[in-house]
Amino acid sequence: MELVKILERLTDAYGPSGQEQEVSQVIEELAAPYCDKIKRDTMGNLICRKKGKGPKVMFSAHMDSIGLVATHIDEHGYVRVGAVGGISPAKVLHTPVRFASGQGGVVSAQAGVELSKLKISDLFIDVGASSREETEKLVQIGDAAVFDTRLFQVSNRVSAPYLDNRASCAVQLMVMSQLGQTDNDLYFVFSVQEEVGTRGAKTAAWDIDPDYGIALDVTPADDEPGSKHLVSSVLGGGAAVKVMDGSVICHPWMVEKLMTLAEEQGIRAQRDVIRAGGTDGGPIHLTRSGVPTGGISIPWRYGHSPMELVDLQDMQNCAALAKAFAECKLEKEC
Repeated sequence: MELVKILERLTDAYGPSGQEQEVSQVIEELAAPYCDKIKRDTMGNLICRKKGKGPKVMFSAHMDSIGLVATHIDEHGYVRVGAVGGISPAKVLHTPVRFASGQGGVVSAQAGVELSKLKISDLFIDVGASSREETEKLVQIGDAAVFDTRLFQVSNRVSAPYLDNRASCAVQLMVMSQLGQTDNDLYFVFSVQEEVGTRGAKTAAWDIDPDYGIALDVTPADDEPGSKHLVSSVLGGGAAVKVMDGSVICHPWMVEKLMTLAEEQGIRAQRDVIRAGGTDGGPIHLTRSGVPTGGISIPWRYGHSPMELVDLQDMQNCAALAKAFAECKLEKEC
């Protein structure tokens, strides 16, 4: 299946933090031909293993998304909401959304609030009902809504909801499908609840106890108009090799190893620094007595909005670099 079609399936799947079952099922179907064992742990992480006798390498891409959760239904049938993960109220205003049941709605805000002062508590979802009783037949307190927008392609780039981090899930699937011979014991984790505190990767890493870890995620692009250069990577610049973010300072050996592999194999790559935010690399590197951890990220624009944007060639480069690491000769200790 071509990359864009995989992205369509992944970004169409419902999977807010804590309710990743639908996207997990799609990934399991796509991953099954390429691994020796698949399991789900108690948290809901999907762990795909390609068995080997060598060091254990854990790759992790989170499959959950941000969303809005119903907290109150007023007498007119409007659904008040809270945030699941990092929601910017201004970015989601007037966005179509859908609940797990398929019930649709549109996000709006109460009148009289300045856009610059908008808070989550000012938002509501209009599901087309005119009373509390009517809405309660459609939506219950605690139901989560996700963006109901669709992927489209512009030249060699795609825009879609939830490329954070379904794009990296697609990259992991590409790696699994392209793997050559390796002695390494490979674990491809599709983790849960990253958007609410990198929770899934923490338990998965404890269970796997890897010798090496690599977090696959997106990273903010530095090439938008008016950039203040708080980040370093650009779209079209290739795989972004993580140096540090708000959750991890990557092991120097891992950074240099990934950059060396990129140079040796002609893979376009760039060094990546962001001053805030984090990835599954945060909990992985702190597991047990510590794990040498790196990161391979896809530069990405318009983060946590209903329509994010990535470059398909950057994704190909990320897959090539992750594959190169998976196949390289590794020792138990770097």
